[in-house]
Amino acid sequence: MIKHAHQVAIAEDAGLPATQAEPLATDEHIAPAPRVSVQAFCETVETAAAVQAASEDRRLGKAHVKIQMGGATAAVEAYRNSPTPNVIILESETRAEEILGVLDKLAEVCDAGSRVMVIGRINDVTLYRELTRRGVSDYLIAPVGAIDIVRAICGLFSAPDAKPVGRIIAVVGAKGGVGASTIAHNVAFAIARDLALDAVVTDLDLAFGTAGLDYNQDPPQGVADAVFSPDRVDTAFVDRLLSKCTDHLSLLAAPATLDRVYDFGADAFDSILDALRGSIPCVVLDVPHQWSGWTKRLLVSADDILVVAAPDLANLRNAKNMVDLLRNARPNDRRPLYCLNQVGVPKRPEIKPADFAKALEDPPLAIIPFEPQLFGTAANNGQMIAEVSASHKTAEIFRQLAQVLTGRAEVKRASGNLLMPLLSKLKLMKSAG
Repeated sequence: MIKHAHQVAIAEDAGLPATQAEPLATDEHIAPAPRVSVQAFCETVETAAAVQAASEDRRLGKAHVKIQMGGATAAVEAYRNSPTPNVIILESETRAEEILGVLDKLAEVCDAGSRVMVIGRINDVTLYRELTRRGVSDYLIAPVGAIDIVRAICGLFSAPDAKPVGRIIAVVGAKGGVGASTIAHNVAFAIARDLALDAVVTDLDLAFGTAGLDYNQDPPQGVADAVFSPDRVDTAFVDRLLSKCTDHLSLLAAPATLDRVYDFGADAFDSILDALRGSIPCVVLDVPHQWSGWTKRLLVSADDILVVAAPDLANLRNAKNMVDLLRNARPNDRRPLYCLNQVGVPKRPEIKPADFAKALEDPPLAIIPFEPQLFGTAANNGQMIAEVSASHKTAEIFRQLAQVLTGRAEVKRASGNLLMPLLSKLKLMKSAG
């Protein structure tokens, strides 16, 4: 039977042998894990086998589990140039000092939102407390079985004080027709494909939403079924409404019909987002260009906001109004981000990015060039830009946006303005086009 280090601590504090601390119930209930990515770095074949068996357990049915050998040292090397998953499992058979040393190296390349579990053979409360101080979520004492791995992973997300797994990203246009939905859908695709994070696109333009068309999906159910049945909404109900687009990407589609009107109260989508946030690592909201109680509430309550604007005067005015209001409404959050889309239309006078930067007191996060052939082909074929041309500079822009909006870019940059290196790169891409 496995002993968690916190059980050892309780036993020692009570003056009991560790083996008498918190016996495990044979009929205990383990809540299923949400859609999270898990990567285990094992040193022994026994632990690797236990993780493999755990990945086949029904309670990890929604999780994506990957197993590698090499222990913590291999993890440090693996994440130097790639994003980290929701959960990292590290096995170490070394001494306490060496475990702590390699964890310090991992912290230099690990994204802030990742949760780390350590499997070791040292039964020591002092080590456990030091691991906790460094942000480790759990320490398991080997040997471990499959159910121990299942219990530990699920426990990270079902504890009463556990943070919600999901990050809400709201994308909205400063004006109608600026391509905000297209950008939202492509960014979500990049989050799922390039960052390997499970993501859901929620199309909130119930009458005219295009997410179903863009992903070539025609689901029989979607967000309308949830918003008009608030008493039924929970994680299981919303999960049944999702349409699977790729291994890591799902869609909560809009009905895109006019057989009813879609007037909602300000809190109409609260229960839906709570259910999504509790089980999906990344939720991208495709917010329609309108100003109502519920759109304002969604934007204010999102973890990150991306305003999409075209380079003209009306967009400049609207973007400034939106960004100013959201800054004031969210004083303790990251400032709303914005990008310029459809830049470089032939013979069209345009307001320069520098003028936007001056008015909004921030440079644009990205400058996306006008590419009618590329975007038109993708839209008519029900594809994403990366599916039409994975090596195109615009596909790289969406990958960069995905990293910034999920917080993946922040950890990789040691100093300086986070957005400036990206902005410079995107401007060079535009010039090269």
